[in-house]
Amino acid sequence: MDFLETQEQTMLRRAIAEIAGDFGHEYYAARGRRGEKVEELWEALATGGFVGVNIPEEYGGGGMGIYELSIVCEELAVQGLPLLILIVSPAIAGSIIVKFGTDQQKQSWLPELAAGQRRIAFAITEPDAGSNSHRIATTATRDGDVYRLNGQKYYISAVDEADDVLVVTRTGTDSETGKAQLSLFVVPTDTPGFTMQEIDMEMVSPENQYTLYFDNAEVPVDRLVGTEGDGLRQVFEGLNPERITGAAIGAGLGRYALNKAAEYARERKVWDVPIGAHQGIAHPLAKAKVDLELARLMVYKAAWQYDNGHDAAESANMAKYAIGESALEALDVAIQTHGGNGLSSEYGLADLWGNVRLLRTAPISREMILNFVAQHSLGLPKSY
Repeated sequence: MDFLETQEQTMLRRAIAEIAGDFGHEYYAARGRRGEKVEELWEALATGGFVGVNIPEEYGGGGMGIYELSIVCEELAVQGLPLLILIVSPAIAGSIIVKFGTDQQKQSWLPELAAGQRRIAFAITEPDAGSNSHRIATTATRDGDVYRLNGQKYYISAVDEADDVLVVTRTGTDSETGKAQLSLFVVPTDTPGFTMQEIDMEMVSPENQYTLYFDNAEVPVDRLVGTEGDGLRQVFEGLNPERITGAAIGAGLGRYALNKAAEYARERKVWDVPIGAHQGIAHPLAKAKVDLELARLMVYKAAWQYDNGHDAAESANMAKYAIGESALEALDVAIQTHGGNGLSSEYGLADLWGNVRLLRTAPISREMILNFVAQHSLGLPKSY
């Protein structure tokens, strides 16, 4: 067992850190407050070939894996630049299209995805179903050479930046179980009958959340990904990368918070000594560091398992849970270390609270992860 990253992975971390350092959290926060995007950052990442590191080389990608995409996500967040679009576009949509797309779909979509010229959002959650795929109500009905989509999705990230949305729909119902038979479609955002409405969020972020409406939206048959009715299996091919890269962002935000807190505790002096010399300051920071590093190990274990063809469901869920807890602890301790300054805009901590707190709720809640671990890891009876 070797915990050392390869030279290529180390160079990737350095390259992303350098790009992110040219922008920094002030850039991200200012854009978020003004309702503007971070296109310059995206272009810098795309130019370097970093938004498609997990896409196969034959389609113009880096030919690496979710481990390397997690490095990209984490190192951006270490500079206070968490980008959710990296989770939904290359991680979820990219993984699903690589696995289940036709040759024509791969040739059409993946090169642009790898180059950062195409962004694909992901839509599964619904008002009456959440992420419970068995209760999905958005339908896709075959009508000759098209499918007609009807229904609603909500809390869908970065749709306004995307060219397409990978939409999870119900195309039938299992006659024995009553559960939905799912199918996936890549739907252009300019499709007639497809509209979106922004959800007001108490978060400082350049990336927005949307409710999506499908009113008899026509989607050509050739935009069906995989086999009709087999969408549940296909969705899960993208959900583990979602959990892993989301956790990687949380790991980066935790590191960002602790870096700022440690620097402040070394420099801030009260009664002629740095406040970091006091155990009341040092010990909470040290504990947060321990918890965060333990969680990061699970993130990269899950990424390694996924990339090497092993079942990563347990470790991906555990990583998501552990990072959700430890990143929030790190940010809270960092704010406390700064005292009143921790809540000021100048120090760049409190404006990340919404981003970090989100990780305990989305893309899957901590409670659902505990249900998963109880049932699948410990063999306990299903509780819901």
